[in-house]
Amino acid sequence: MKIDSVIIKKNIYYLIDNNGRVKKFKPWLGDIFSFLYDRIMEKSIFPKKFGGDINKHFEILRNEFKSICDKNILEIATGSGNAVYFLNRDNKYTGIDISVGLLQKAYKRLKKNGFKNVKLYNANACNIPFDDNVFDIGICNLSLNFFNDIEIFVKELKRVLKSEAFFYCSVPIPEKNTKKNKIRGILYSESELKTIFERHNFHFESKPYENGTLLYFSASLSKNK
Repeated sequence: MKIDSVIIKKNIYYLIDNNGRVKKFKPWLGDIFSFLYDRIMEKSIFPKKFGGDINKHFEILRNEFKSICDKNILEIATGSGNAVYFLNRDNKYTGIDISVGLLQKAYKRLKKNGFKNVKLYNANACNIPFDDNVFDIGICNLSLNFFNDIEIFVKELKRVLKSEAFFYCSVPIPEKNTKKNKIRGILYSESELKTIFERHNFHFESKPYENGTLLYFSASLSKNK
């Protein structure tokens, strides 16, 4: 897919369908709760569902991205703009999310923290609204389990990434959910994720971090694939 028609309102880009109407999406929390998102993640989701530490999470991400500068980055499921806690400000940042409320919060946070080149789109992960071979890096934190069709997502991800680009992800997996906490969405095992990404010619590499139920991994492309 490529962007055919968009409108921008209050710094957020909205997609227009074939009938000239703005496409609408249903956020898992609902936009009415977007102002509570960060508190829910810190006080409930991380300690109670993931059995992990949100501060350690951002420490891990800072370590992974500390040397990434001046790149064209796409974050799938932008959330409230927590990329400010681990990305360098000189990167060109594009984010998509199905929640308008979170996108509005993210825009304010990104600009307040010195990100100069920011574009945010109300769009979903299985129909990424950009041309082929655009982005140097893709990111998705804590949201892969919510996507309706992971195969379509990975296919779309590969399409919009440049050759030799890489994707970085953190996601809960069932084998690390030793306390059998109820986690929403579809949980794929590490081996299942590896199989899915390698089926689409990514090189899958898990990262040696321990933080509750979360798996941290990268998936890179090569120019020959």
